[in-house]
Amino acid sequence: MSQSRQTRRDDIANAKRRRFIARASACTAGALASPYAAHAARAAGGKPRDASGAQDVAIDASIASPNQDSRVRTLVLHYTAQTLARSVALLTDPARPVSAHYLVPDAADAGTLFRVYALVPETNRAWHAGVSYWQGERLLNASSIGVEIVNTGFPDADENAPLMRRRWAPFPDAQMAVVGRLAADIAARHEIPPQKVVGHSDIAPGRNLDPGPLFPWRMLHEQYGVGAWPDAIAVEYYRACRPFRGDIAELQAKLLAYGYDTPQTGVLDLRTTDVIAAFQMHFRPARYDGVPDAETVAILDALLDKYIERDRQRLRDGQAALPEKDDRAPAAGSAAAKPLA
Repeated sequence: MSQSRQTRRDDIANAKRRRFIARASACTAGALASPYAAHAARAAGGKPRDASGAQDVAIDASIASPNQDSRVRTLVLHYTAQTLARSVALLTDPARPVSAHYLVPDAADAGTLFRVYALVPETNRAWHAGVSYWQGERLLNASSIGVEIVNTGFPDADENAPLMRRRWAPFPDAQMAVVGRLAADIAARHEIPPQKVVGHSDIAPGRNLDPGPLFPWRMLHEQYGVGAWPDAIAVEYYRACRPFRGDIAELQAKLLAYGYDTPQTGVLDLRTTDVIAAFQMHFRPARYDGVPDAETVAILDALLDKYIERDRQRLRDGQAALPEKDDRAPAAGSAAAKPLA
């Protein structure tokens, strides 16, 4: 064996080699503890151990906290603007980013069966709301349930006509009975308050018009306890005792307080008239031209008092007493609002 002389340069090189070997050893040990090594151990019939040596983890759901509620906060009703066949095709097309939790046809099947299609589980997010806002929350897909109702809306020829001159398609009574029962069931299970049962036009005014001015919001409220509706006596009080004086800034603030995405500019601009028209289609469908008037604002005041619970004393003029609320409408989930079988 030949011999060689050890130099200082050799000492430095050997020190670097020892550090490299130490790092390589640590890397090898980490790899053996990685998920890939754990997978290999399971494949070989072994059980990976964590740092404490434990082998199994059990999820115990026997203790439940009462401090919880549904992730669903809003129910949004739409019309499809299509026939049933076309609606099914669009809502299930992978190339189109649109869907809904439920689809309600415009008529029953042959016979008496009225088939409602559950297209997306309620636990999953359906793509129905799009760019939207309601009561301080944006992009409602994540926190809402969407119900599409088969209805053709209005003819394509009316696309550019003023809202009041469009020929809107009516909703059959049998279809609305199904919608009422379905909506009441959803609202009861998820504890959705009346003012959070809305139309697509409410959460996206100007961009969407559905379910349109012929949708029977009042009937659904009175017969199924679904959605909000003002008390007539309160509307009359506000119209007679606290009439609208033309203050646009105050009107914008009230619309925002109720839930609508309303600019706070003090100017009756296009966005504001779109919001007013959406409000009118929902709550005053006899006229929905977007023009603010005493009746529209009186309805808004009555809704704010009934559902938003603003300070009633602040709204009194010192002369007339605000009438008590009319709570005769059945609550969602009551005997008058039986869930679907």
